[in-house]
Amino acid sequence: MSLDRRTLLAGAAATGALAATARASGAEPVYRPDVSLKGRSVLITGCSSGFGRLTAELLARQGARVFATMRGLPRPEGAELAALARKEKLDIHVIALDVTLDDQVAAAVAEAERINGGPLDVLVNNAGIGITSPIEVQDMAATRLMFETNVFGPHRMARAVLPGMRRKGAGQIIQISSQLGRVITPWSGHYSATKFALEAMSEQLAYELVPHNIDVSIIEPGGYPTRVWVNRNTYSQALKARAEAVHTDGYPRQVAAMGTEDGSGRANDPADVAKAISSLIALPPGTRPLRLPVSPGNKPQVPINEVTARVQTEWLGPSPVMGPLVKAVNQR
Repeated sequence: MSLDRRTLLAGAAATGALAATARASGAEPVYRPDVSLKGRSVLITGCSSGFGRLTAELLARQGARVFATMRGLPRPEGAELAALARKEKLDIHVIALDVTLDDQVAAAVAEAERINGGPLDVLVNNAGIGITSPIEVQDMAATRLMFETNVFGPHRMARAVLPGMRRKGAGQIIQISSQLGRVITPWSGHYSATKFALEAMSEQLAYELVPHNIDVSIIEPGGYPTRVWVNRNTYSQALKARAEAVHTDGYPRQVAAMGTEDGSGRANDPADVAKAISSLIALPPGTRPLRLPVSPGNKPQVPINEVTARVQTEWLGPSPVMGPLVKAVNQR
């Protein structure tokens, strides 16, 4: 293939019809509260609160066997979820898992597969963190922690579950990204960098797993009032406390605001994300969209998703090797 950039973009612009058929353009599957997920096994990371906790409860109430993982067990959040499972007779298993630790990833997946009696059906990579500051202020400790959690963590988890899914010949991976995985705001640290990386890794996985009948979908939430804001403030305050003046002096207003974010004014319902995950699982294999923006408000990433789906298809579609994989994902 010898397409130059100008030819590529011109060709992409000429394939507008693809946008109407590509599920990557933002068409949303319909959530059905009465759907039965009985017989599905789902491992979710980051279940102590927010999207992870809500998803664990919703999927279990819809009949799924849920492996709700969180770091730092024993902790009150784990005990509360286990008590809820007993009270409502939900098939929820709380397992210790820090996605930044290889041994805990391997042990958690092995335990879930043991309880399940075989490979898992669905992995939801939800665990993630943010540390807010100008890029220059982000020291290597903050940078490594964000990439370890938001990028390397999902990578570890995918590597752990995929051998079993491939043996079974079916499976599903759902990645929780962000609008900021496609658009960028100043002073949000390396958050966009990690989510851009997650989006790229996930799209490549989606192509490579087509022959194995394993679907990969990326959920791109807008802003929601979860505990991510509390955790982000903790990390950001710690960074501010150790930051050197040689780096902070150039950004006095932004540095002063580090660790003071307030997400309480956001009215969006975090259950939107749990419902989106349920709707993706309920769709027939091979029909699930690559990207699913989730927000009742503005979705600035949608036109970007449309363009990239067209460009990928125009660029690699003619390839006899890669074309079928790219089309299978981007023309759903």
